[in-house]
Amino acid sequence: MSSYKELLAQRELLDKQIKEAVQREKADGIANAKAIIEQYDLSASDLFSRKAGSKGGSGKVAPKYRNPSTGETWTGRGKAPKWIDGRDRSNYLI
Repeated sequence: MSSYKELLAQRELLDKQIKEAVQREKADGIANAKAIIEQYDLSASDLFSRKAGSKGGSGKVAPKYRNPSTGETWTGRGKAPKWIDGRDRSNYLI
């Protein structure tokens, strides 16, 4: 049976070997990825394109309320405009 100090020394050696292996395999992975990118002339948008319907700033929100006197609209998000603030919003639904 190994002593506590011997086990700690083994762990330190293993941790060092693991760190070196990770760095080596990471470098190999990056080199392989670069080779494929160059071979197929890929761009960042080819690799990281956003799929339709994904969350994020994908466009404007349709208005939900309209001021009948001015035609001004509001989506219902953010601070309410003065023309609807404090009033029954159901009267302004589009």
